[in-house]
Amino acid sequence: MAAAPQEVSQLLVQWRSGDQQALDRLMPLVYDELRRIAGRYMKRERKDHTLQTTALVNEAYLRMVGQQDVKWQNRAHFFAVAASVMRHLLVDHARARGRVRRGAHRQQVTLDKAAIISEQRGEEMLALDEALTKLAAIDARKVKIVELRYFSGLSAEETATVLGVSEITVKREWLKAKAWLYRELSQGMSDEG
Repeated sequence: MAAAPQEVSQLLVQWRSGDQQALDRLMPLVYDELRRIAGRYMKRERKDHTLQTTALVNEAYLRMVGQQDVKWQNRAHFFAVAASVMRHLLVDHARARGRVRRGAHRQQVTLDKAAIISEQRGEEMLALDEALTKLAAIDARKVKIVELRYFSGLSAEETATVLGVSEITVKREWLKAKAWLYRELSQGMSDEG
């Protein structure tokens, strides 16, 4: 039985206020959704990836629990942060594995193609992360929208709620972010070819 969004949001507020029992009640309510988000990430990784979905969920959860400065707004915000933490964990893992030196062996990859399983998932994740880092220097909100929509699987409406903007703003900026990332990732391939 899925928890009501209000119940999760309330537990987050209680946890933020220092109620550790709220955290204990929260985990069973969010675990399945965290596994779904982690599963989406892992489908984009190579088949022989050394991290498993459960390990990714557990590591992300531990990092999130350890963050003292997060002001949890609601359920959607919690899952948005979870998706961002998972993305960073996978990027860190790819870098640690030494599969690709920064800038070396860069491949062209589109945001939509990133959902297709291939052996170069780690390289593609690093290329996408580099592009998102560049975009963040220009427009951090667009990066947040990509994280929320693409990585977390939130709807435009949920993304708008998390960011405190209108749904039409989210849709417009989502299109612009995808276009910018496509150009950046395509240019990266052209520069090396």
